[in-house]
Amino acid sequence: MYLVLEDVFKVFTARGGAGEVTAVSNVSLQIEKGEFITLLGPSGCGKTTTLRMIAGFEFPTAGTIRLDGEVINDFPPHKRDMSMVFQSYAIFPHLTVFENIAYGLKVQRLPKAEITERVGRVLGLVEMEGFGKRTPDQLSGGQQQRVALARALIMEPKVLLMDEPLSNLDAKLREQMRYEIRRIQQQIGITSVYVTHDQVEAMTMSDRIVVMNEGRIEQVGSPTEIYRRPNNRFVADFIGKANFVTGKVQGMADGRLSVAALGSTVTVAASENNFQAGQEVTLVIRPEMAQINPPQEAAHVEGIVRQSAYLGSLVEYDVEAGGQVLSLVEHDPRRTTIHAKGEKVQVRFLDDCLYVIPD
Repeated sequence: MYLVLEDVFKVFTARGGAGEVTAVSNVSLQIEKGEFITLLGPSGCGKTTTLRMIAGFEFPTAGTIRLDGEVINDFPPHKRDMSMVFQSYAIFPHLTVFENIAYGLKVQRLPKAEITERVGRVLGLVEMEGFGKRTPDQLSGGQQQRVALARALIMEPKVLLMDEPLSNLDAKLREQMRYEIRRIQQQIGITSVYVTHDQVEAMTMSDRIVVMNEGRIEQVGSPTEIYRRPNNRFVADFIGKANFVTGKVQGMADGRLSVAALGSTVTVAASENNFQAGQEVTLVIRPEMAQINPPQEAAHVEGIVRQSAYLGSLVEYDVEAGGQVLSLVEHDPRRTTIHAKGEKVQVRFLDDCLYVIPD
């Protein structure tokens, strides 16, 4: 593996010197060369502290960080061959775009011709040819972010680190920059570690997502794995929307569980064989993993519509079934009617889309 964290801890002294606060606890992670990894989690989960330890702005209290086989725990940031893109861009307001991007190369005292060539190349990479003479106050937020990215890439680092770089952009520009950053990363094949609390950013940009909570890693996996097969309730709840339904195992056959839930019996694919009859479990049901009044197919449960909202490309429903209100989404463009409040409906859960976690 290219970048490795082994049993990393970070402990800070609490304010006033009264005790200690563990910000990162027993984090182990292996990142392959050229991989795009996202550290995802709520505020205070330890993701930024982890990134800062990788960058060298913080040093681990315990554990080991290796880059390309070399232990870098005690290396200062400028000795780690990494570049950082910050949330605030951190570009110099008194320098032109060219001068901002070339700053690190000038510090290294590279020949002027080489600097000009490399700046021109990286401006093309971030699609900002012709902007070299502009100053930051003549740029949009997205263009400033491209300059910050270009300044990081021009140093040709082994690892690119990004700390919530899109949080200051409006929604439309943030969406555009998500794809631009991913395009550039894939084009040059640079190993990247990205920090965000935005699950959409993580899902659309990452090769793998590291979900963190209270200083620990809850799960590491591809976006599909994290969404479809969460390890626990925290991951299922943090990634996307989910309904959590308590049920009781009735039996298991051919790798499928029969679970009494919502006043009916629901069958669920089980990834493990250690469930016992009578055991309480939690079903995770994503809103889009159900059909309302399915044609020519047996429904799993009956329900009553408590609320509906037409959003153009989809319809959102709150359906009460078995004493619990489920959030459901209908995407079928063939449907021309919306089920009204108080209407009785049949609900069918799509095969192999439900999953179960032990209670």
